Amino acid sequence: MLVSGSDDRILGFTMIGSEAGEIVAAVQTAMLAELPYSKLRDAVFNHLTITEGLGPLLSNVPSQSM
Repeated sequence: MLVSGSDDRILGFTMIGSEAGEIVAAVQTAMLAELPYSKLRDAVFNHLTITEGLGPLLSNVPSQSM
């Protein structure tokens, strides 16, 4: 689950799974940099890691910033 603010910055994230730590580390880096979730959604991650699933995971999240 990802929680974003009105400016699309990531405010919180949680995940359960065998490779969750890998994804949480990427999301935590984006949170520390105060990036919007769209930066993760549009990023190209190295292949054959679970982190490459962030794009499809966030692809249907509507933008709240205007």
